[in-house]
Amino acid sequence: MKYYGFLALLTLVSHFVFITLAFVSLQTLRLDRWVTPSRQKYFNILLVMLAITIGYTCSSFFLSFVDNVRNLTYLL
Repeated sequence: MKYYGFLALLTLVSHFVFITLAFVSLQTLRLDRWVTPSRQKYFNILLVMLAITIGYTCSSFFLSFVDNVRNLTYLL
């Protein structure tokens, strides 16, 4: 049972870390310069949703990669 708890914690931490990295990376692009001030609120929501999408995808790839590397031991 401890294994599943550890796996759930690793998954949550990985998702949050990758979403945060994606959000900070998107902010450094300074895309808000091309958005009018009246649409700034909608652009910020789009930025958060894009960061969640990119971060979740990268995190899923990372977790899948770790799982596959761990399963390589079954080859031997």
